[in-house]
Amino acid sequence: MELTHDTAHPAGLPSELDSAQAKLVYFYLEAAEGATATDLHQSLELPKLAILSVLNSLASQGLVEQTDATYVAIDATRRTN
Repeated sequence: MELTHDTAHPAGLPSELDSAQAKLVYFYLEAAEGATATDLHQSLELPKLAILSVLNSLASQGLVEQTDATYVAIDATRRTN
């Protein structure tokens, strides 16, 4: 019997994440237990404008929340969607 694994949405990543950048940012926030846009920009070496766009999209989907300058991934048990 062959097991298939969905590599598009690894375990723990919300199925709403479509782009590679969104998955990367979400995974980083989850692993780091939060980060600023500058932290993400420096660590992931993505343009800051792209980081801000992804963070805005994730926030509008209810996947991250912002406190001051820090963004945190919202645990699946806390999401309302």
